Amino acid sequence: MRNWAFGCFFLMLGGFLACESKIKTKEVESITGRKAVVYQVFTRLFGNTNTTNKPWGTIEENGVGKFSDFTETALSEIKNLGVTHIWYTGIPHHAVINDYTEFGISNDDPDVVKGRAGSPYAVKDYYNVNPDLADNPANRLQEFKDLVERTHKTGMKVLIDIVPNHVARNYKGLTNPEGVLDFGAQDDTSLEYHVNNNFYYVMGEEFKVPHWKDGYQPLGGNTHVLSDGKFEEIPAKWTGNGSRLAQPDFNDWYETVKVNYGVRPDGTKDFKELPNEYAEKSYQEHYVFWQDKKIPDSWIKFRDIALYWLDFGVDGFRFDMAEMVPVEFWSYMNSSIKMNNPDAFLLAEVYNPELYRDYIHKGKMDYLYDKVELYDSIKHIMKGYGWTDHIPVVQKGMADIEHNMLHFLENHDEQRITSPDFAGKAELAKPAMVVSATISTSPTMIYFGQEVGEPGAEDAGFGSPTRTSIFDYIGVPHHQRWMNNKKFDGALLSEKEKELRDFYKRLLNFTISSEALMGEYEEIHFFNKDNSENYDHRVLSYVRWSPNQKLIILSNFEEGKTYNFELKVPERLIQTWNLKDGNYILSEKLYGKEPLQLMVQKGMGRINVEIQPLESLILQVEP
Repeated sequence: MRNWAFGCFFLMLGGFLACESKIKTKEVESITGRKAVVYQVFTRLFGNTNTTNKPWGTIEENGVGKFSDFTETALSEIKNLGVTHIWYTGIPHHAVINDYTEFGISNDDPDVVKGRAGSPYAVKDYYNVNPDLADNPANRLQEFKDLVERTHKTGMKVLIDIVPNHVARNYKGLTNPEGVLDFGAQDDTSLEYHVNNNFYYVMGEEFKVPHWKDGYQPLGGNTHVLSDGKFEEIPAKWTGNGSRLAQPDFNDWYETVKVNYGVRPDGTKDFKELPNEYAEKSYQEHYVFWQDKKIPDSWIKFRDIALYWLDFGVDGFRFDMAEMVPVEFWSYMNSSIKMNNPDAFLLAEVYNPELYRDYIHKGKMDYLYDKVELYDSIKHIMKGYGWTDHIPVVQKGMADIEHNMLHFLENHDEQRITSPDFAGKAELAKPAMVVSATISTSPTMIYFGQEVGEPGAEDAGFGSPTRTSIFDYIGVPHHQRWMNNKKFDGALLSEKEKELRDFYKRLLNFTISSEALMGEYEEIHFFNKDNSENYDHRVLSYVRWSPNQKLIILSNFEEGKTYNFELKVPERLIQTWNLKDGNYILSEKLYGKEPLQLMVQKGMGRINVEIQPLESLILQVEP
């Protein structure tokens, strides 16, 4: 085993406290720096130029993208969009329906694989990468390492997935480091549960493939030597979403098995719980806490996986379904990661707002998805029936953790904005994207193709349109037009698509350069709703400021209405900004429109505003 001993832990008490003060300074610096922008890209789809798009098509029929498609030109264009981090989705080797036996890789059974290309969240080998993505599968780890190095050379950081809650049913590591055993290799399968078993078992029963529903057949009914309605697993394991049935339901995560973290079947814990005061303690103190504790084997396995990829050059992780894993594990895992790399970017999928603060403070997550609060609120507004009044309420409720709540309008789990089941038009995202990107100090994330209005309309096989498929080999048409046969110059985009991408580029580049967006926030929406004629619940306004930059941000969510009103800036803000009576120039930072004027009279600020349909104004107060 490696010796994971790091800095502060081995210092005497005085030295440890000195290290603590540095950490606190570093945390302040990170929040007063610049915003991060994450570009999520589904790696196997990015570089695919094949336009066949046959449902359930093979890799030969529909094509697949490769690591090598992320050329220096492609990466430079992504960076120039205003991106600081790339989340390469689907990197760890997951179950796929493709024959790689000549490389020592066992074939996967379509009865326990979703789609033909497989779910990236049914990981088969954590110490290697998806062979589909390599020009030479035998050299796939080196090809990914080369991609990491190219990404770093371009000036961006690399994130990959870790899926701690479950693994593929057919897990088999081929390139484990010396001394590392596979999940389940030492399990006592005569027991439903043991603290050091990696899986839970259904005693006395064999696994049975689900009953297929709604006319579903693996591979769309295409023949395959292993597609026989059977998969040998004796005894059956619990399924990834927690189903304890030997024959899970079709809607269960039947392609995966749940990992045991030392939580007994009755829900009690077989490990030391983290004292409440650790919510206020540093990751160094969390690291120290676990040094003399008995640690379940699954915790150690996932810690070592994370440290392996950090050593490989990866800069951070997106943790899948983190709330399904005990917060104590995250304290152990993330403190170990931060001791190795204090700047590691740790993003988690947590959907229960009641758990947010525990997973941030006790679990030492940097960022969580802000889906249930901001995303869901903005989606309703984009669809036409939500009110902007709800957004300031959300932000007030999140004030203590706003920096930790990553904002997005698309990701691989959500419907594409342009799909008819969501907004139906890419332009409806413009005001929403401005709000999402500028209302807090949190990072912003976009999903590849979002910037050109990708609608996710393809019938790829497993699943249905509105989300770009993560299960099958498919081409992504709007994105392919931007790729322009791997020239990555956007020459094939329509004028509307070019304009949309230009909007994203302007906005994201402003966000990563703005000091004020890492500073203070105050809503002026309700003040104007009460005091400004013609201002209503389809408009939103707020201010952001820092010592050297003062911003007034307005967005019009209405597709068919131009608003004319006198926007008012309350006296308390004028006093905070130390503005005397007089007139101030407001430069417009998003579109470069003609400047407006802020008139301060008797301590109140007033701006005569005309804001076009779906337009946003980012107004900077000039000295």
